[in-house]
Amino acid sequence: MSVLLFTIIVLIGAFLAGLVGSLTGLGGGVIIIPLLTLVLGVDIHYAIGASIISVIATSSGSAAAYVKEGITNIRIGMFLEVATTISAIIGAIVTVFINPSYIAVIFGLILLFSAAMMIRKKVDHSDNDTSGKLAVFFKLNGTYPTEGGIKKYAVHNVIGGFLMMFVAGIISGLLGIGSGALKVIAMDNIMRIPFKVSTTTSNFMMGVTAAASAIVYLHRGQIDPGIAMPVTVGVLLGATIGSKILVKTKTDKLKVVFAVVVTFLAIQMIYNGLSGNL
Repeated sequence: MSVLLFTIIVLIGAFLAGLVGSLTGLGGGVIIIPLLTLVLGVDIHYAIGASIISVIATSSGSAAAYVKEGITNIRIGMFLEVATTISAIIGAIVTVFINPSYIAVIFGLILLFSAAMMIRKKVDHSDNDTSGKLAVFFKLNGTYPTEGGIKKYAVHNVIGGFLMMFVAGIISGLLGIGSGALKVIAMDNIMRIPFKVSTTTSNFMMGVTAAASAIVYLHRGQIDPGIAMPVTVGVLLGATIGSKILVKTKTDKLKVVFAVVVTFLAIQMIYNGLSGNL
């Protein structure tokens, strides 16, 4: 395969990954890594390195808009990033000692979990008034804009959320994905933050988490510009268009279809990992 053809395939695949990832909230990494490894035969470590760069780019672009709208809780994001950045570096360092086949199996299992989280019914915690003591101490409670005006919300179980973020950071560094599903669990289910705030704050955190692990991959020479460049450009274009479509489109049915596709990719990754084809 020529370099030009390879670049075009990666660019188109990354565009579709960014587009669908933006519409479903799952991110492009879940498509990019299977595309590079299963279809194009790229070493999984280089695929992870390229995915990490795309996570940084997309998070930086979309996070600014959410911060401007006042939805993102920056204090929560900065507080939880202490856990995710440290653990992301640990995950990135550990990945070199793990057999690529095992990484593929772990990736597949995380994909299955993410697909299940994508189609589950979301619970809105907007009406929580009683706050945890640590949340008051760190001033994590906040407000966000709604159609009915500015609404207050309270934060709970800060320690539980912090520990879950540590796990999310390790997965991010190990697999090169945003681990949005785990981060939303930490903030939505454990800390009981309103879903809109938890998803936007998670997006705000992804870039910082990815940047921490990217340093390790860059140091090892596992970020190839020839792969990372078309991946980043494609994902950015797709995510930008997807965010505009998202405002006018109901994505419930799309999420179900995408969950099926992700499940298929997960099974393929697990199968190839167990059979030693990666």
